[in-house]
Amino acid sequence: MPLATTGDLVARAVAARRAVAAFNVITLEHIEAVVSGAETAGAPVVLQVSENAVKFRHGRLLPLARAAVAAAEHAAVPVALHLDHVQGDALLRQAASAGFSSVMYDASRLPYAENLAATRAAAHWAHAQGLFIEAELGEVGGKDGRAPLDAHAPGARTDPAEARAFVADSGVDALAVAVGSVHAMTTRTAALDHDLLKELSGALDVPLVLHGSSGLADGELTEAVAGGIAKVNIGTALNAAMTGAIRRFLAAHPEAVDSRAYLTVGRRAMARTVADLMGVVGGPPA
Repeated sequence: MPLATTGDLVARAVAARRAVAAFNVITLEHIEAVVSGAETAGAPVVLQVSENAVKFRHGRLLPLARAAVAAAEHAAVPVALHLDHVQGDALLRQAASAGFSSVMYDASRLPYAENLAATRAAAHWAHAQGLFIEAELGEVGGKDGRAPLDAHAPGARTDPAEARAFVADSGVDALAVAVGSVHAMTTRTAALDHDLLKELSGALDVPLVLHGSSGLADGELTEAVAGGIAKVNIGTALNAAMTGAIRRFLAAHPEAVDSRAYLTVGRRAMARTVADLMGVVGGPPA
């Protein structure tokens, strides 16, 4: 079917008091697994390509983007493309022509005033291209191979009053909030500040996005959606599923050399993870 748009999928999720799941993809196997899992769940999904994934692919966006577009067009469920954690303007400006309907512009590493100025400029450009734009305020942490941020440290959490001003002054369409999750967690042991999330949901009139969702147990994810999260970003959980399945296969078949054999089990494991998590975040309203 034709490419869906992230803005439309998020708007539908908000109206239904649910969340749309957004999965970060690195390889063709990731893309195929996400689409397969979404079809099993019978729900729309967002395929996300991060700036780090582009760096891994020798700095070229189009090969992975074109694979994602082709997979989306052959999917039995609506699929949208999102360009994630973009820090450079050169990559930002490739989004629309590569098939992406949305972008997350990440200037959260900067002091507030600089973050606001950079994000406002990015939002102005993105809207002129018809793109839905997401930003981050607070610091989720754990990106780029750095040691995970203490999610309880002063200044790590998103302040509701500051967030309200940031959204109004930047013009962004969605906001990723720091409420206790951390990127790149391989255990599902993080705990969210659900009281803060409810404050943020009440203070803001744009959809809220949860990053670092791989570190959250099902109950935490369900409560986050009930508390106002409309888009749930997941990446590490797919990599853990793929790597674990491949390790087990190669341990059982040390003679294997054909990559198709172990990539098949890795892709299948990711698809199961996608279907399971989509059942959690896109299930019945709370």
